[in-house]
Amino acid sequence: MYQHSVSAPHPVAGSATGVLDPAATDSRDAIHFQRCTWCGTAMYHRLLCPVCQGSELCTERSEGTGTVRHSTVVHRNTPAARNVSLIEMAEGFVVRGRVMGPPVGIHSGDRVRLSTTKDPVRGEPVFQLVDEPYRAWT
Repeated sequence: MYQHSVSAPHPVAGSATGVLDPAATDSRDAIHFQRCTWCGTAMYHRLLCPVCQGSELCTERSEGTGTVRHSTVVHRNTPAARNVSLIEMAEGFVVRGRVMGPPVGIHSGDRVRLSTTKDPVRGEPVFQLVDEPYRAWT
């Protein structure tokens, strides 16, 4: 006959439950992400690792620097055009946010730094350009 024991769940140190809790953050102007303790994959606001499906995730603080992977200009639901960008952070995870500046001036490959963690309207991270990247004009 098959038997199994039932034990009370216990919180795992650094588990994903603290990630979505605003009280778990130590700074307002920082992005916190998760890293899987099994395979080391970095991710943003997940409950399970997208690579190995592990649930043991440690919360870490990002340096706040990254590179624009993709940017697009949005004209709807806003009085002025705005950009929506996917930022690949130095730690290896991707976050959706906004880059300050003219929307048509934001390009893939631009280096950015976190300005504030929450846009007052959209609630997404806001970044600023670090420097003007080299572009070959052909």
